[in-house]
Amino acid sequence: MDQVTQHNNQQAQRKAAMAVLAHAEAGEIAARLRNLASDLPLPDHQDLRTPENGLVMLRGRVGGDGAPFNLGEATVSRAAVRLASGEVGFGYTLGRDSEKARLIALCDALVQSRDFGGAVERNVIAPLLEQLMVRRKQAAEATAATKVDFYTMVRGEG
Repeated sequence: MDQVTQHNNQQAQRKAAMAVLAHAEAGEIAARLRNLASDLPLPDHQDLRTPENGLVMLRGRVGGDGAPFNLGEATVSRAAVRLASGEVGFGYTLGRDSEKARLIALCDALVQSRDFGGAVERNVIAPLLEQLMVRRKQAAEATAATKVDFYTMVRGEG
């Protein structure tokens, strides 16, 4: 596999992991990392950017393809972590959950590590993805239970 393909695969893997982590609760992520650390000690790491809170501007478009406009602001938390082996991870999450942003950044760095990437995928990301899919299925079932089917009858003139 050439370097470009390998880089693209790694970027896709990180993107998928970040999507799962962003929807997970901070406590769930921390518990999964603790379980992982009991089997395989986590590497030393340091905060490159201590967790901080801020605002981002949300943009919208009328009709999906119209002129963009500023919809409003949303609170976000971000963090950056570097492992002792050099991998750098970044974490962003909506809201003011600094610890969750730090945990996401740590997971992002670990996913990039040759020594920890597979273990994080199996023991952290995959179980969180399964929980997310179960929650989404339950929400879809709850929504479907309230569905009302309307139909109309056309009376023929005779």
